Amino acid sequence: MTGTAVQLRAMLADPGTSGEALMRAGLAALKVDLLEAVERRFAQETAGREARNPRAWQILGLARRDLQDSAGANAAFTRAGKLAPTDALIAHSQARTAMEAGRRAVALFDRARALAPADGSVILGRAAAQLAAGDGVASLADLARLLAANPGWIEGHRTYARIAAIVDPAGKRMATLRAAAARLPRQAEVWMAMYQIASEGSDYQAARDVIGEARKHIGGGAELDRLEAIAMSELGDAQAAQAVFDRLPAPANGEASVFPIRNLIRLGRHDEALRLAERPLGKQGDLPLWPYRALLWRLLGDARWEWLEGDERLIAGYDVGLSDAELATLAEVLRAIHTGKGQPLDQSVRGGTQTDGNVLAREEPEIRRLRQALLETVARHVVQLPPHDPRHPTLPRVREPLRIAGAWSVRLTGKGFHVDHVHYQGWLSSALYVALPEGDAGIGRGGGGEAGWLAFGECLSILPDFKAFRTIEPKVGRLALFPSTTWHGTRPFGEGERMTVAFDIAPPRQDAA
Repeated sequence: MTGTAVQLRAMLADPGTSGEALMRAGLAALKVDLLEAVERRFAQETAGREARNPRAWQILGLARRDLQDSAGANAAFTRAGKLAPTDALIAHSQARTAMEAGRRAVALFDRARALAPADGSVILGRAAAQLAAGDGVASLADLARLLAANPGWIEGHRTYARIAAIVDPAGKRMATLRAAAARLPRQAEVWMAMYQIASEGSDYQAARDVIGEARKHIGGGAELDRLEAIAMSELGDAQAAQAVFDRLPAPANGEASVFPIRNLIRLGRHDEALRLAERPLGKQGDLPLWPYRALLWRLLGDARWEWLEGDERLIAGYDVGLSDAELATLAEVLRAIHTGKGQPLDQSVRGGTQTDGNVLAREEPEIRRLRQALLETVARHVVQLPPHDPRHPTLPRVREPLRIAGAWSVRLTGKGFHVDHVHYQGWLSSALYVALPEGDAGIGRGGGGEAGWLAFGECLSILPDFKAFRTIEPKVGRLALFPSTTWHGTRPFGEGERMTVAFDIAPPRQDAA
């Protein structure tokens, strides 16, 4: 803990800290992750001398929201809103936490928008609230009207496309962007957004076509060449893509390095790919490169792979301790949340649906119980991890507090599966099995070979014959935990339903003591 954090903790614990000094300390403490200390102190203050201070209630709400107590946060923001009825930010926070808790929130977003009509984040929050309420069609219609009047609002177009992918899989997710391009053909951001949406949907032919159209209106340039090379590579034209990558400047960061590395691997130029993956780019810059270092080290027989992923303690499966009845009830709660028809953009799901928002922030008692059981299980896993290694992305010195960075439920049907992927910005990732197919599908019941199993170390899109180094058999109530930088995906299965809850644990802060 830094000296600043120690000082802030002391101020929050000191009964003499009051008034403006306490408000400043509370806000500063939120920024250094002293969430529990802030929540504890401001719960006391709002029950006493600061009971009529909307700012104190607002800080309490912020702490509870970051602790993913959405219902508690909403209660705090609701009280703050009564004390400061014209504060647009408080109204927005009240609406957002209501939605995150799983409540209907469109009317609350309408009130927030009346206070801040030009705030795009409120408009997008309202669209998400409509989607959560099962009214995604209206959400798209409302966004389309706004985007017709404001064709340059790129984030609005992105939201429209992502909701359209969930609500109407066969529809035209780029309809508003196409209309914007017709009106603003020289606005590069419109073309870039079209490329992004196409690539997030794994439609790389459409992405390449967008680049061709963009060149007619905004000219050429290295960035368009790079994006077209990515599309060519993902379409399987690795030689042509490499010719473009070779004439471009060296990638400036880890994320930009990923696609040239993928292309070199496709070409079998593994030594060159490794040299690019091993460039030192600093701790944050290295994060996207660890998954490719892992693949290449194992592929080339480099002993460093054993150091990175070979320790069996890094990947484990646990029984989370929920009864069969609790799991069955949880499955019913989750099914009610899966209101979409299609798979979301930029996700690994194939043949299924994924919930929107942080599912573990919802207020249903079954989900609150689940969240507690999951965090307790993660704590068991963290305790048994190998010792601290400053070079290793999964073995930091400080390993608490445990914060859920994001959580979602996936429901797969038919021959659904997850393509191989990573969550490199997380620390630990997971999959909890809530429902599995019965009978001949045999997932977790001895049949069907490894149908539906979770596989680690494969990236079949670039190394189709390179097999997993480990698999985990799904069983209802089993939680798989693994490093976020490790490649993982699932085998397709036959008929039936496979439902999971997955989440990422955020990297703990590593501030010096």
